Amino acid sequence: MIQIKDVKTFSAKDVHAAHAAGQVLIVDVRESGEFAAERITGAINRPLSSLDPALLAEIADPASVVFQCGSGVRSLKAIHLCRAAGVAVDSHMDGGIGGWKADGLPTERPGGFR
Repeated sequence: MIQIKDVKTFSAKDVHAAHAAGQVLIVDVRESGEFAAERITGAINRPLSSLDPALLAEIADPASVVFQCGSGVRSLKAIHLCRAAGVAVDSHMDGGIGGWKADGLPTERPGGFR
């Protein structure tokens, strides 16, 4: 597993509360097919495979971004990528969407499949 110094790791419940209060932007770094199948309402998709930290910095204050993926590994990689590009994103959600669902938090499935 990737380890990065000074990373802020938040629980799904903490991210849910901050997102509901408009304090954070959840950026889902899973691939577009994963995002299309199921996602956190209000999250935006920026797949890790094509993540451009400069464009991310243009749409949001890096301090308000919380990366999320499937389990927490790709979100750490996204932080590393941003830091290498000089974009100060330092937050991710522990456990990814799997942790979100394990905490009983809602997701949306646009195709309607459950």
